[in-house]
Amino acid sequence: MSQQQARRPGEIAVEHPQASDAWLQYIGRIHTPWPRREDCPRQGGLDGPECQIEVFQPWDQALVGLELRSALEVLYWLDQSRRDLVLQCPKGRDHPVGTFALRSPVRPNPIGSSVVELMGVEGQLLRVRGLDCLDGTPLLDLKPARSAFMTNPGT
Repeated sequence: MSQQQARRPGEIAVEHPQASDAWLQYIGRIHTPWPRREDCPRQGGLDGPECQIEVFQPWDQALVGLELRSALEVLYWLDQSRRDLVLQCPKGRDHPVGTFALRSPVRPNPIGSSVVELMGVEGQLLRVRGLDCLDGTPLLDLKPARSAFMTNPGT
C-alpha cells in the first residue's frame, strides 16, 4: 500500500521523517493465502487456514526446542502499509480515531503481531494457524507467547 493512497474523510497524515535509528533484519518470510490487504482477515484466528513461516538461515537454528501445539507470538514488518496517518477512519466508525487506539496496520513503525498455534516444524518451515498478514510479509521475530509462560512458570 502506498502512502499516496487516498485518505478517508477525517483522516490526518503527517510528514514521516526518514530515520535510521534502528537496525532490523528480516529473519524470514511469511506465506499466507492472502495476496491483497482487502483479502486478509481483520484479526487472525486459530480456526483460520494453515500458513507457513519460512525462517532463513542461519536463524533456522534458533527453532530448536519449539513445541508442537504451543502458542507463538509472531512479529512481522507490514512492508506495504502507509506510515503517515495519526488519525484514521476505520470502516464501520463514524469518526476518526488515533492510530495508537487501533490495531490497524497503518502505523509509524508498521510492526504486526499475531499469536499463532504451531502445527508443525519441517526444517526451516513452520506450519501455523492464526495469522492475518499478506503473503510474502517479512518476518522480524518469533517468541513463545506469554500465555505459554503462564502455564509453565519455570521457564
